[in-house]
Amino acid sequence: MIENLQELTESLPPLLQWLGVMLAGAIPFVESYLGSVLGILAGLEPAVAVAAAVVGNVISMLVFVLVAARVRTAAAKGRGKPDSPRRAKLRERFDRFGVPGVSLLGQTLLPSQITSAAMVSFGASRNAVIGWQIVSIVLWGVLFGVLATLGVDMLAVAG
Repeated sequence: MIENLQELTESLPPLLQWLGVMLAGAIPFVESYLGSVLGILAGLEPAVAVAAAVVGNVISMLVFVLVAARVRTAAAKGRGKPDSPRRAKLRERFDRFGVPGVSLLGQTLLPSQITSAAMVSFGASRNAVIGWQIVSIVLWGVLFGVLATLGVDMLAVAG
C-alpha cells in the first residue's frame, strides 16, 4: 500500500504532490508519520511533506472526533452494551494515562483517528482530545520527517 501511495504521489505534477501526501496522511495507519516519510521519499521538501501529512491527518482526526461526539451524545441515552476486549484495553489505558498520555503514546498502537474517537466516546472533553491529538500528530510527523530526511541524506552520501 505504501509503495502504491508513493507511486501515486510521484506521478502527480510537482505542484500537486503535497496533495497526495495530504491524502495519504488522512489514511488511518499511514497518518502524519508515514505520510511525512512518503512525501520526503517522493522528493518533496521535508517541511512541505511534514506539513501536508500533518494537515491531512488532523482533518481526518477531526472528522472522527466530531462524529464520535455526536454518536456518544445519542448513545448516552441508552448505553448498556459491554465493551469489547479491545475497547476495554483502550479504556484501561485512557484511565491510566489520560488524554495527554493516550494522545502522545496511542499512535504506537492504534491510529490517531481511532484513539481520539474512543477517548471522546469514553467521555473525554472533545476540545482536550482535539488539542492533544494535534500536538501528537505534529510531534510524530516531525519526528518521522527528520528521521526520513536523515536517512535520505545518508543514502545520498553513501551512494
